[in-house]
Amino acid sequence: MSDGGPRPTIRLDKWLWQARFFKTRTLAARTVSGGHVRVNAAKTDKPGARVGPGDTLTFPQGRDIRVVRILAPGARRGPATEARSLYEDLTPIKERPPENPRYEGRGRPTKKDRREIAQRRKPPLE
Repeated sequence: MSDGGPRPTIRLDKWLWQARFFKTRTLAARTVSGGHVRVNAAKTDKPGARVGPGDTLTFPQGRDIRVVRILAPGARRGPATEARSLYEDLTPIKERPPENPRYEGRGRPTKKDRREIAQRRKPPLE
């Protein structure tokens, strides 16, 4: 006997929403229903699938693929600091692409720059 009791579980869509990976529970359920979420490397399309501590989830978020291990089922959708304590992020860290170098001429002139340029121009001959 390992822990003497049943493992606490929660609906997959509800956990994704409480952990603040999706803005609404409907969006989380739609992503799961579309077959875009894997629980312990197995695809699932059931938003009501039960997940709990120790499960590993793989799902898309924006342009990235997130991999997280559930640490706690969570009781509510709290602040971001509370949400971060529900999971361990296993997503590999990507190198950021280098920033675009700025043009030495500082890019497009601002409205203030355009007014100064206009004042420096000589008025037309009268």
